[in-house]
Amino acid sequence: MVKQKKIKSILSIFEAPIGLFAGATYHFRALMIFVKNPKLIGYIVVPILINIVVGILLYISLLLPGIDLINTIFNNLSLRFDALIAQLPKWLNFLSYIDNVLYKLVQVILLPILLLIIGFLLVQFGAILGSPFYGQLSEQLEKIITGTLPEAPPSLLGSLRDIWRAILFELKKIGLLLVIGLPMLLLNFLPGGSLIVTIGGIVLTTSIVCLDFFDGFLERRKLKFREKLTVVRRSLPASATFGLICQALITIPIVNFLGIPLCVAAGTLFCCDRVLPNLLPDHQA
Repeated sequence: MVKQKKIKSILSIFEAPIGLFAGATYHFRALMIFVKNPKLIGYIVVPILINIVVGILLYISLLLPGIDLINTIFNNLSLRFDALIAQLPKWLNFLSYIDNVLYKLVQVILLPILLLIIGFLLVQFGAILGSPFYGQLSEQLEKIITGTLPEAPPSLLGSLRDIWRAILFELKKIGLLLVIGLPMLLLNFLPGGSLIVTIGGIVLTTSIVCLDFFDGFLERRKLKFREKLTVVRRSLPASATFGLICQALITIPIVNFLGIPLCVAAGTLFCCDRVLPNLLPDHQA
């Protein structure tokens, strides 16, 4: 027994860094599965079209006004800054060049945040509208990998329950964002709070993204929302790198139209590989 504990503790030393790297590989593995199984592409054609339509609407309604808002805020600050410089001695006029530096800095910081927000919304709307196709894609992938699926006899009552569970899932995600995200914003007013908010925001959005892309697999087991969160937590650090890669894919315009179905497939592969062996017997296939 003592020897087994020692072996387990030694293995756990290597498990974290291996998991950290492995979590970032599932998207490439999902791409390879699509290459080897072209019939799966049929399940993502409609979702990609949905993503294109929703994405165009989001970029028109949010990205362009967002850029205009950033420019307006900066121009107002720039005018105040120039007025302040005009009151200073002439030898301090070089400070006016700071305007350009600040403008580039604002673009570097705020534009990616704006793109991430749009990508995040695209995932939410795209996942809801394309859920029937994503569900079938996830099922087919799990069947290819494991050879089996959880037994769920089709029925009208079961379908209504699934719809209700899907609505509750979305509401609980919104609740999680509000309960954690809003109080976290107040930390901006404390010294060093911005750094905490940034890190906390990354952790929160990464967790939500993992919930989104693990959900096809987890929902077939009828896991509760807290159990799904526990899956994400227990899958660390692999789930962290998985979620970060997903965020990168959904942030890049045009790439995210294809990236969302790829992340759905990668999430199923992740769960088959890392979640299924650790599920309770009642939740296994």
